[in-house]
Amino acid sequence: MYDFAVIWEWIEFAVRWTHAITAIAWIGSSFYFIALDLGLHRDRNLASGADGEEWQVHGGGFYHIQKYLVAPAAMPDHLVWFKWESYMTWISGFTLLVLVYYLGAELYLVDPNVMELQIWQAVGLSMASLAFGWIAYNTICKLFVNANQTLVMVALFAVLVAMSYFYASVFSGRAALLHLGAFTATIMSANVFFIIMPNQRIVVADLKAGRKPDPKYGKIAKQRSTHNNYLTLPVVFLMLSNHYPLAFATPYNWIIASLVFLMGVSIRHWFNSHHARKGNPHWTWVVTVLLMLAIAWLSSFRPEAPVEEAALGHEAQRYATAPGFEQVTSIVQGRCSMCHAAEPAWEGMHWPPKGVMLETAGQIAQQARRIYVQAGVSHAMPPANLSYMEQQERDLIAQWFESAGATGS
Repeated sequence: MYDFAVIWEWIEFAVRWTHAITAIAWIGSSFYFIALDLGLHRDRNLASGADGEEWQVHGGGFYHIQKYLVAPAAMPDHLVWFKWESYMTWISGFTLLVLVYYLGAELYLVDPNVMELQIWQAVGLSMASLAFGWIAYNTICKLFVNANQTLVMVALFAVLVAMSYFYASVFSGRAALLHLGAFTATIMSANVFFIIMPNQRIVVADLKAGRKPDPKYGKIAKQRSTHNNYLTLPVVFLMLSNHYPLAFATPYNWIIASLVFLMGVSIRHWFNSHHARKGNPHWTWVVTVLLMLAIAWLSSFRPEAPVEEAALGHEAQRYATAPGFEQVTSIVQGRCSMCHAAEPAWEGMHWPPKGVMLETAGQIAQQARRIYVQAGVSHAMPPANLSYMEQQERDLIAQWFESAGATGS
């Protein structure tokens, strides 16, 4: 049991690291190419027939970049495709969703105080909602491909607000915001897989066959790329939100999530305007700050305490009946609950870290693996050992957790 818990923790860490690396690569390339496209000098009559050009300097070297509106006259021998950054970000993210929220559904996904769901029902809703997101978004884009793109963004925002409310109505607060991020990231990655890359392949095939490519494929790909650009920052916020109970553990978390999308638009509008040399609309930062203040205000409403503690699931019940649980409960309540409480007693702390409460035996049983890793195997908790947890107490926590594994095998 010891080996499994430690290995599982490292598997999750490795996948999370992979997800962060690939997301950085994807976001970086996306932001760079949007800035490049907006900043191209298109007022020059280029002998190559390119639509625009830009000179840049980086790392001690100079770069001369040209963009063709449709495609060059002949296909270059070496063409770099930007796709795996997107694909691996989604694959690693979905893997993390499975590891943390599907396999840990009892703790992270399902909240009986929000909705009574069987684990299979919650996982089914999660997967179906991700598929629905792409279908709804793609339908909107196809219906309004030639319309004012602001209309498309408004329609998309309406879908995102509706999904914010839906997720908050069926899942735990932590899972609700995380799923909204996954919902949006799925749209973004599907844009690359189903629209942008196939359109680029059509253009390449036309060039190789000696045909003049239809400019509509570039127009559609540009539309989807622009949408991805505006959705990126909210996704980053939502993925980080699970570390901050002020974002997810409030009655108005779905409104907070909705406002985050508006902040993402206002921030990106400034950068896009700046890169396009259309001025620096500083009013967007005023709007962003006001939205952030509104979010902070909404988060100050404390979550309603559940009427009664939810019944323990099978896994938690196993830990609650394992030898040494009474001793561990006493240790955790004495060393950890001054912070991990609905109303923390630690000076200056107003909410339990990461929304984790360890006041009751049931809460402790539900957080068994986290307690074992954080305080039994490692000395991560309590922070700086401020409550003076002794090594003997850590050993008792480890023995309890490992005995639960032995009795359950």
